Amino acid sequence: MTNFIIKTHQKNTVYTKPHLFILNKGMNSGKPQKEPFTNSFVIIFQNETDCESIYYVAYSLWKTNFWHPHLVGSVIPFLRLQNFSKEFYLKASLMMQEHEEHQKNVEAIKLLEKKEKQFYENINLINDLKRVILYRYSKK
Repeated sequence: MTNFIIKTHQKNTVYTKPHLFILNKGMNSGKPQKEPFTNSFVIIFQNETDCESIYYVAYSLWKTNFWHPHLVGSVIPFLRLQNFSKEFYLKASLMMQEHEEHQKNVEAIKLLEKKEKQFYENINLINDLKRVILYRYSKK
């Protein structure tokens, strides 16, 4: 299991080691990102490979709404650092126990994200072409 430190992100703090941010307020709590959120936790790692590996664990937990039962608060739901740390460590160690399967799943997710990006780029190109054709047609 990789070693990491989870703490609350402070605005204007610069981290020298590899890190990722986890949103801790709202219905998107648990969402991982490389750039800081206003309300977020930061997970700090010793090396970049651990960071990337844990990123996909956090991404899968967020996408499957794993954090929804752990949200507290009546108006704006949020995650508590203590609950997040405990649950994240347990779930991450469980998911990464079978290392080869974990690596295979990460590669599959990366490939699907790449294909999704290509798909959206193609949709944008199609829309641009339609716009050009309609513009030319209407100018006659």
